[in-house]
Amino acid sequence: MFTANTMAAISEALGMALPGSASVPNTDPRRQELAVEVGRAAVAALAADLRPSRILTLEAFENAIALTMALGGSTNAVLHLLAIAHEARVDLSLEDFDRVSRRTPHLCNLKPFGKYVMSDLDRIGGVPVVMRELLDHGLLHAEALTVTGRSVAENLEGVSFPAGQDIVCRADAPLMQEGGIVVLRGNLAPDGAVMKTAGGNVRRFEAQARVFETEQDAMDAVTGGGIQPNTVIVIRNEGPAGGPGMREMLAVTAAVKGAGLGADVALITDGRFSGATHGYMVAHIAPESVKGGPIGALRDGDRIVIDPVERVLSVALSDAEIEARLAEWQAPEPRYTRGVLAKYAKLVGSAARGAVCD
Repeated sequence: MFTANTMAAISEALGMALPGSASVPNTDPRRQELAVEVGRAAVAALAADLRPSRILTLEAFENAIALTMALGGSTNAVLHLLAIAHEARVDLSLEDFDRVSRRTPHLCNLKPFGKYVMSDLDRIGGVPVVMRELLDHGLLHAEALTVTGRSVAENLEGVSFPAGQDIVCRADAPLMQEGGIVVLRGNLAPDGAVMKTAGGNVRRFEAQARVFETEQDAMDAVTGGGIQPNTVIVIRNEGPAGGPGMREMLAVTAAVKGAGLGADVALITDGRFSGATHGYMVAHIAPESVKGGPIGALRDGDRIVIDPVERVLSVALSDAEIEARLAEWQAPEPRYTRGVLAKYAKLVGSAARGAVCD
């Protein structure tokens, strides 16, 4: 049994208060209510035999993708949803993300590209407001079962669109006609890559490559003034196996913005980004470099094209030249040769399938 002191310490670490205890400073008091409601929901789900396999359907995943697209959410959602679908034995792919993105408008004016933060969205009714707008325009599967035991449509009964605010747009007058994430393909990403277009990153960008073998190498170049405008920064060996574990590139993308290069420099990587990343950035390039992906063939000066409208990520090289370069390229030595991270690097699969271990 946990002692009272242990439970209090756990509660403080989680940023919530236990029932009957004083609220933790600087946290929303609704966290305590939420903790209680989560417990009640778990008990109710058990009583109703409401197993994950009943809820985690393709329709539910498409609803989650649509909400992510409308919010302008993180590219990490692609990894997470693919991985969850894999465990749930639901056939979900990158094509599903792009298909849903093409039909779902971007509705929310949220940072890092917009004016507001999530607490502002919460103030006007929260995520249910966004879902209600999507539902009213036929962009959600209304009958999908949820953890409440009710359908999406039933959960949203009584939710209305708030007037007099510019945090959430109407679906017929969105910030963008398509969702905030697109999937790119081409001779640099045969298995796909992910780009966040929320905030208007929809122009075609073509420039010369500047290639780095690690995130730190790229960071040193940016902070040292070594990156010029009209450059595509390439960071490889940071994918699921190469990382290992796909470190987020938040620091280097922030450094690009801080150097005043946000409009003139793009960044592509087989790693991933933070939800706070903003700019002309492409991640999850698959296959990754250490698995023989074409990103390993790139050299300084190669001409790279990023076109989110046409969904293209390519380099101006022939297939024969790419193959010849890959035959010469040598992957770096593994960062870990023993222990759990070495095992992970050997077992982990492609980011295009959620970076799962089978």
